[in-house]
Amino acid sequence: MLGGSIAQAWRLTRPADELEVITRAAVDLRDRSATRELVARIQPDIVLHAAARVGGIMAKLAHPTEYLLDNLLIDTSVIGAAIEAGVPKLLYIGSAAMYPEHYRQPFVEGDVLAAPLESANEGYAIAKIAATKLCEYASREHGFHYRVAVPSNLYGPGDDYSLSAGHLVAAAIAKIHAAHVAGDATVTIWGDGTARREFSYAPDLAAWLVSQADRLEQWPALVNLGVGTDQSIAEYYELARTVVGYRGQFSYDTTKPAGMHQRILDSSVAASLGWAPPTTLLDGMTEAYARFLYSSAAHTPAIQTK
Repeated sequence: MLGGSIAQAWRLTRPADELEVITRAAVDLRDRSATRELVARIQPDIVLHAAARVGGIMAKLAHPTEYLLDNLLIDTSVIGAAIEAGVPKLLYIGSAAMYPEHYRQPFVEGDVLAAPLESANEGYAIAKIAATKLCEYASREHGFHYRVAVPSNLYGPGDDYSLSAGHLVAAAIAKIHAAHVAGDATVTIWGDGTARREFSYAPDLAAWLVSQADRLEQWPALVNLGVGTDQSIAEYYELARTVVGYRGQFSYDTTKPAGMHQRILDSSVAASLGWAPPTTLLDGMTEAYARFLYSSAAHTPAIQTK
């Protein structure tokens, strides 16, 4: 999702640059040898590393080993290859999951490793913290400008709408759309709906990161990037109901996990660098639903009739 938005923003605002977009089809980034050969061949001036194994709470609870191992392999391959090739600048996309479960809100950049992590995200978060430290060490030891952007939760074009791996906004849109189409009277939400989350629109973040590519040396090691406000899970579902046009009801399954009660970022450092995301949550979710409908239609086989 974010990688695609970054590539689109880069082509739009920096058309003279030679942009190499690396997809899963090009290389398995868990393969350190193949990744090293790729970076050595391209010899990039800067790497924007947005690749990761990501998913919702259900997937991370079910497969913590994979989330830890795959992300460790991806990050050590990419950042290690950049170090070996002498790439002077690298921007790594971290995660708000790096912050502790029970701690002050909002999180400031110095709160990483200040207290225990949320258990549901622990494996994923440990990998992200390790990569963050690797960027810090490479910058200090080799004089590189390797920086870490820590976005809030993201949504937007290219999101994963599967119920097993999708994040909150995408899962809410997909579940409510399915209920709307099927005529179901009720949609079930995990937890009691009171947990709060901060979501940013991926194209907003992508456009700003591209604008900062030549200014990474002015960044601190770690920069939070959120919209500065959060909503409850129930409120996100209400917005999804609005954009889909669903008229049914919600029920809450309190036997299911809902994750930590709140996670919001202090993004004042980013604001001092010019970060000011323009898209409202309603506008962003409306656009996300439109893209979801387009993508669903594009991948649905035509029905033949006699």
